Parts: sequence; structure tokens; C-alpha cells
Amino acid sequence: MSTVQRQIVVGITFSVLVFVMGISISLMAFPLANWSALWQTKLMDLPFIILAISLSLFGGVLFGMISGIFWRKQFLSISDALYQIEQGRNIPELPESQSNEIISIWDRMKKVQGHIAEQVKQSQKLANEKAIDQEKRIQEIVSEERNRLARELHDSVSQQLFAASMMMSAINESRTPSDEREERQLKMVEEMIHQSQLEMRALLLHLRPVALKGKTLQTGIKELLLELAQKVPVSIETKIEDFHIDKGVEDHLFRILQESVSNTLRHSKANQLEVLLINRDGFVILRIVDDGIGFNVEETKAGSYGLHNMHERALEIGGTMRIVSMKNKGTRIEVKVPMMILEGDEND
Repeated sequence: MSTVQRQIVVGITFSVLVFVMGISISLMAFPLANWSALWQTKLMDLPFIILAISLSLFGGVLFGMISGIFWRKQFLSISDALYQIEQGRNIPELPESQSNEIISIWDRMKKVQGHIAEQVKQSQKLANEKAIDQEKRIQEIVSEERNRLARELHDSVSQQLFAASMMMSAINESRTPSDEREERQLKMVEEMIHQSQLEMRALLLHLRPVALKGKTLQTGIKELLLELAQKVPVSIETKIEDFHIDKGVEDHLFRILQESVSNTLRHSKANQLEVLLINRDGFVILRIVDDGIGFNVEETKAGSYGLHNMHERALEIGGTMRIVSMKNKGTRIEVKVPMMILEGDEND
């Protein structure tokens, strides 16, 4: 039963009770000699008792409708404010001339919104600190592993290639021209060894431990998609805006993108991939869209560790993730994260 219907029932019930009490008091004060007078006395060609009951019921219905519409507006304003809190937006100011109860509820909702915003700030701050610490540890491990691989490759494969190159050069210089075909083959082997040396030098240069500078989310996305375009026959379209994002939020969004792209390559059989990263209305929005075969979101979500992990990462930074997928029409993943100003940023 809706609020308006409930208030109409209450209004009718109240009006009937008032009518019965009024008639009872009137009859007790002024007893009727003949009860038929209630039916014989007419107003506007209607018996008095019928007209009185009709007016009472009409008044109850009118009162119920007015009060029901009034309270329906109040409840809808509260529902809208709760929806704004759910979406991470600020609730509007309370209109004037409201009852004390509504004002009290509104004040409590503002306090709840303040607590939620503070929790989001703290979650993002912790994620930021955790990501920085984790990045340092990973950089140390990667640097040590690169150094070890560079030493092993230099001491084994690189030295063997160098020795093979010297031997082939000596053979080609010392031998007398006899068979043109054999000479051409030896020259080809020497060129292959030389090319392998060049590639090994490039690999060793890449593996040398260098001071890695922190990359922004935008740079990481561009490099990831560039590498993907070089290895996979997928058409990639991007819209990436340049704006500041906290390190912890960047790390989680990038890992969500990696998981999403991985799922696209493994399962979707897509020919086109769109990636969007923008800042709108105080929200960081990351959107990944493909034209693959799609899937049933409700069935897959329960058993997919990857999707569950993506949802958890979005929640850890105070965001939301929405997945829309249709069979043979592709999949759309959208992550929205409110941009919070941390205490350190305010001091700056």
C-alpha cells in the first residue's frame, strides 16, 4: 500500500469516527422524539444523515490525499538524498518550512555522508601508502633479478656469441675462395651471429638495473595498449585525459584494466577495444568496451575470480564497478571512483 493510499484510509477512518462521535454527542444532548426525522429532514434534496456521512467521507478522503501527497514528497526527498549518498555525491540542501522530524533525519544523513567521505579518504590514503611501499619492494626485486639475468647472459651466451663471431671472421678471412655457394652460406652464418650479438646487447641494455621513475596511470595505459597493439590483431581506440590521480588509486585502476584486457583477450574474441579514462564531476571514470561475444554477468560473476578481484579493488578505493554484457554484442566495464582531497594535498 502506498503512502497516499494509507493516508486516505487513515483519513476516512478518522472522519467516520469523528462523525459517529459527533452524532452520538448531539443525540445525547438533544434526543430525538422520532428517529425517522434523520431521513425525513433533507438538505439539497438529500436526507440529512446521507449528506452528513457523504461530507464526512469526502473530508476524510480529501485530508488523506493532501497529507499522503505531502508525506510522499517528504519520503521521496529522503530517498533521493540517500541515492545521492550511495552514488558518492553531496546531498542537496533541505528546503525551508520542514517539520522537525525531517530536519533531524536530514542532519543525520549529512553526518552519515560525512563519515562515508572520511572512510573513502582513509581507504584511498591507505591504498596509496600500500601501493608506494609495494612498488618499492617490487622495484628492488626486479632490479636484483635483472642484474642476475644480465650477468648470466653476459657470462655465458654473450661470450659464446662473441667467440663464434671471431671464429667465423677468422674462417672467412683465412679460407681461399672455391665454392661460391659455400662462401655465401658462411657469410650468412656470420651475419646471423652478428645480428644475434646486436640483439643480445640490446637485451643486456634493457636488463641493466636503472633508476625507474614512477609512471602515471595515463602513461602506463598508453604503454600497455601500445604493446598490445603490436602483438595482438585488435583495433584499439582510446580517450585518455591528463589529470592527477593518487598513486594508490592509479595502482588499483591499472590492475583492473590489466585484468579486464586479459579477460578480453582470453574469452571475448573481440576485434575492437575501447579504453576511456576521464575526470567528470569529481569522479575518475575508467571504461573498457569490447565488441566480443559477451557473457551472462550474473552467472559469471559468482564463479569468476577475476571479476571478484576487480570488484574488490574498486571497493578498496571507495569506487563502484558496473558490468554490462550482451550475447554477441560485447561487454562494457565502467569503474567510477570519487576524487578525494587528502590531508597532505590540502596542506600543499
